[in-house]
Amino acid sequence: MTGLKASVGSPYARILSVGSAVPSRVLDNEQMVQHIDSSDEWIRQRTGITERRWIAEDENLETLSLAAARQAIERAGLTASDIDAVLLSTVSHFRQTPALAPQLATSLGIVDAVAYDISAACAGFCYGLAQAEALVRAGQARHVLVIGAETLSRMTDVTDRATAFLFADGAGAVVVGPSETNGIGPVVWGSDGAQADAIWQTESWEGAVESGTWPALGMNGRAVFKWATGFIAGAASRCLEESGVSPDELDVFIPHQANNRITDTLLRYLKLPEKVVVARTITGYGNNSAASIPIAMESLLSSGEARSGQTALLIGFGAGLVYAGQVVTLP
Repeated sequence: MTGLKASVGSPYARILSVGSAVPSRVLDNEQMVQHIDSSDEWIRQRTGITERRWIAEDENLETLSLAAARQAIERAGLTASDIDAVLLSTVSHFRQTPALAPQLATSLGIVDAVAYDISAACAGFCYGLAQAEALVRAGQARHVLVIGAETLSRMTDVTDRATAFLFADGAGAVVVGPSETNGIGPVVWGSDGAQADAIWQTESWEGAVESGTWPALGMNGRAVFKWATGFIAGAASRCLEESGVSPDELDVFIPHQANNRITDTLLRYLKLPEKVVVARTITGYGNNSAASIPIAMESLLSSGEARSGQTALLIGFGAGLVYAGQVVTLP
């Protein structure tokens, strides 16, 4: 025996395209404060949110995911037969098994693909992007579809003053493929399970069956804000260092759309120049967790605020607590 063969992939990987889909139903702050002791002004000042998107009766996690995925595949100039792997990041698929990713692959016409779900909350898209880059470079797949999708309106307690106005729905997708030049920098990622009670599901599914109470999302806002503006700021800085990109060389900053005050604090910590374009899609879309970064990326490119080939810093963080980030070249 001469030894096992090893798979050989591309020297580098890059994002080839991005697509997004948001629900048709728009809820402004005045509609949300009907259920909580708050105001439009307070919500704007504390988060930056003016309105958010929630699914209508004819929309769900699958329809949003498929719409974003089809757009990304088409924009990459590919067909379903070119996709080897489908990674879906979501915390709002309410079946333990089977995973939704294989079903999405079949609905898209993708045959016999690697397909699995990722549960990493608001860091999930960056988790998936890191895995896609590794698959392509290792020769385990050639074109990987990465989807971040959520329907958090189904897990929102509209009477909870701390969270009712935050969470939203949507989907974003990218196709990652081979490249002769590097388009995805080293991932900086990790977790802190000791802070699992900072963002949580209010009821386990077992407990929900026993109590008849549908689970919602709970959050300790102060703990999350402290972690995001302290530890995550450092992680974002490490992303730049690991990629060999200085703040002056960065073109675009796309943080998870959790809170505009968190974004402002990250900007000050990183000392990014004013020329850097900053994603602020939370204003009109709310916090759509794993979908927020690809939705923001697509929005900036579609509006012309960002351009193909520019360098962007991505950083996601959320329940777990988990985080992940990398510097990428925009598709």
